[in-house]
Amino acid sequence: MSKFVERSSLDLRYEGHRLRDPAREARLLASIAERGIEEPLEGVDSSEGRFLLDGFKRCRCAQKLGIEDVPYVSLGEEEATGIVNLMRASPDRGLGILEQARFIVDLVTIHGMSVAEVAQTLSRSKGWVCMRRRLLEEMSPAIQQALFHGAFPVYSYMYTLRPFMRMNGDLRADIERFVEAVAGRRLSVRDIELLAHAYVRGPASLREAIVGGKLTWSLEHLKDIPEDREGCSEFERVLLRELQILRRAMQRVMAKCQDRRLRSRAFYAQANLLCAGLLSTWEPFGERIKAFYDRTGRA
Repeated sequence: MSKFVERSSLDLRYEGHRLRDPAREARLLASIAERGIEEPLEGVDSSEGRFLLDGFKRCRCAQKLGIEDVPYVSLGEEEATGIVNLMRASPDRGLGILEQARFIVDLVTIHGMSVAEVAQTLSRSKGWVCMRRRLLEEMSPAIQQALFHGAFPVYSYMYTLRPFMRMNGDLRADIERFVEAVAGRRLSVRDIELLAHAYVRGPASLREAIVGGKLTWSLEHLKDIPEDREGCSEFERVLLRELQILRRAMQRVMAKCQDRRLRSRAFYAQANLLCAGLLSTWEPFGERIKAFYDRTGRA
């Protein structure tokens, strides 16, 4: 059962165990301002205090909005019990792999549980526990800070940078410099991937430009460089994919236009409007494609 508690009574020592997401928190702030806090915060009511484990975004939003009393549910009377209960419900709570890793490290190093005990308590394999424990051990404090503060995407670290370090452990210091150069620059996952491959495998001049913060110049330079055996740049490959998609879509539409299953008045009304829009661009589109065809034929 949830109850209302004073926000000031919550101990936030575990706040650093949870990932920040400024965009998501901004949307949550707007929602709470309109409807209030709909999901209770969760923590542990121990003899030492009330430790918050889940709901830090809601807590920060409540502080910004001046909400003093917040809904709250206790997950136990001991910190280890509360952490285990939270991790058991992680699919529903959205507990990420790095957050799981930090809590596992606490269970082992602070609360004295063995890897086997953690695995059994969470109904997981020992390999599952060990992988998450090693994940933090291989990260420098600077990388951990960038990830947990939401300045660098976890996905980019896990699936772009980490494989580089696993192939070559000597790259750890270089990867840390890359994260520091890119963190907080609001780049897409794709742009980070391009920069990372160039940083690890590209020329020294490009690496120096990335470390020096010349990220826009570096990206423009990379997108002009052929990256595949056909010698196409990234921009060229995108257009080729779009032409392929367009050709297949046109073939499907031509095949379906004569289908006798197209009978409803609602369909005809909407299709007529869409066809009008297509026909209005048909002539300029045809002229552009013909000119492009002639231009590519002369190459």
